[in-house]
Amino acid sequence: MIMSLEVEHRRIYTNGIWMHIAEKGQGPLILLIHGFPELWSCWVHQINHLSAHGYHVVAPDMRGYGDSDCPPHPSSYTLFHTVGDLIGLLDELGKEQAFVIGHDWGAEIAWHLCLFRPDRVKALVNLGVPYRPRSPQFKPSHYFTKYGRGFYISQFQEPGGAENSFSKYDSVTILKKFLLINAPDLLAAPPGVEIIDFLETPSLLPPWITEEELQNFLLASFRKLVSQGP
Repeated sequence: MIMSLEVEHRRIYTNGIWMHIAEKGQGPLILLIHGFPELWSCWVHQINHLSAHGYHVVAPDMRGYGDSDCPPHPSSYTLFHTVGDLIGLLDELGKEQAFVIGHDWGAEIAWHLCLFRPDRVKALVNLGVPYRPRSPQFKPSHYFTKYGRGFYISQFQEPGGAENSFSKYDSVTILKKFLLINAPDLLAAPPGVEIIDFLETPSLLPPWITEEELQNFLLASFRKLVSQGP
């Protein structure tokens, strides 16, 4: 399936950064929030389908991804920053509310958008990440203790860890390893093995994505993510 060329692109200044958005259609706003390691283009089929059914569909490259700004310091990527980016985006679009759909890390951001600013969300659909209530007794480091060094997020905590891992492979292989995972278990490698080496590279693409889509729409912006991740 060839992606529609009717999707429009622009950059919007929000919350101190320039955010790239892809949009199509007229009507009530649907906001699509991608995960890791993804871009706006992971939603292209949903953009085309939903816009054809009377919606204004907007899919941003989140901060640090694709053609959006990539602040260099990790402290610029808190949930307050990423949720603030979306609030500023809604303001720039002149919309009080949006239907929100999040996937993977984007689902985590979407949950907190609802938590921080429920007045700006009309309805929510999240994929892949359940809601986890915030608690002063819980710290993200508990995940690292529970799942160990093999957990992919644990491996990416050290500065330069993700970039060094990604430098081992070309962009096509990295995308296939992460986007086409077919495993029921947690995304973790055995002791002493890097997650990027542990993940298999599928020999065949599934029917929902084509080689042309990987080459022409994902890689142009994904290379920046590989060289300096969010």
